Amino acid sequence: MNQPSRRLVLSRACAAAAALAVPAFARAQSTVPLRMSSSLTADSNSSHFLWYQRFAQNLKAATGDKLALTYFPNNQLGKESDVVQQVRLGAIDMMISGTSIWATAVPEIGVLDMGYLFQNADHVGKSLDGPAGAALSKLLLDRASVNVLGYAYSLGARNVYTKAPMKSATELRGVKVRVLPVPNFVATLKYMGAVATPIPFGEIYTALQTGVVDGLEQDAPTVLSGKFYEVAKHCMLTEHIFNPVMPVISKRAFERIPAALQKPFLEAARDATQFQRGQAASTEAKAFEQLKALGVTVSTVDRAALTRDVSKLWTEFATQYPATRPIIDAIGSAKG
Repeated sequence: MNQPSRRLVLSRACAAAAALAVPAFARAQSTVPLRMSSSLTADSNSSHFLWYQRFAQNLKAATGDKLALTYFPNNQLGKESDVVQQVRLGAIDMMISGTSIWATAVPEIGVLDMGYLFQNADHVGKSLDGPAGAALSKLLLDRASVNVLGYAYSLGARNVYTKAPMKSATELRGVKVRVLPVPNFVATLKYMGAVATPIPFGEIYTALQTGVVDGLEQDAPTVLSGKFYEVAKHCMLTEHIFNPVMPVISKRAFERIPAALQKPFLEAARDATQFQRGQAASTEAKAFEQLKALGVTVSTVDRAALTRDVSKLWTEFATQYPATRPIIDAIGSAKG
């Protein structure tokens, strides 16, 4: 065989080997792994897990094994403040949390933590499925490099639970109420007249027992699962905050998803959000039934008066962060 012929044979052999190797490599790379972090437990009382379960089912049905989603509950990948930074960098692909933690990266997101901004859960959905949600999502994409996958619901409104019975919201004045250590949560309770007392979640029960605080503000399923009803048996339906749950994916992780799978990925997320919203309402109702059976008294209050008091916070926040003024206006317009 002459030299040119030998080179031709070798060239064809290499090409054949390469043709065989490419499919094997492609198969090895065909599954895109995605890690999702949550601070909550993986059970039916977790607003995060309700969303994740539906999303995972949808994703499996739509993409098969092409996207491999792994869920890490209970802060297994780190505490939320650290995970936020890892998601921004793309080191962790996805995260589901309350919106509050993202205010550490984009302060304007704290607008959703203001009391009485929303009338009820449906108002949350109507607002955030519209211009207000679009504006907040753009802020997060532009400044934190994350794509918002939807605005799901907490498992009900946050109400005030106290050790002593109270007949009206005016009796909150001077009452020490444990509050989530978030600026607009603290400000909301102060405008409601309470002495807002930030305490870590794990210390709430003991703080109630020992009198460090006189009550707490929380949603009904959490009061039930945390057994806080054992020391705070009186619920005032203040319904002061309806801050949403927000699943996100880092911009870098989303770009790793093949273009043909990005649409079914987003559709799976949209369906999970709608499903979780429906589950949230029924979960809250069941929790209240159980709390009442356990001896918790539930009373209504004048929310209109509380709204007038707390609305001063809206003006203050919009003055500090002017980009939130049209967001607040859009949320107000969505009431009807």
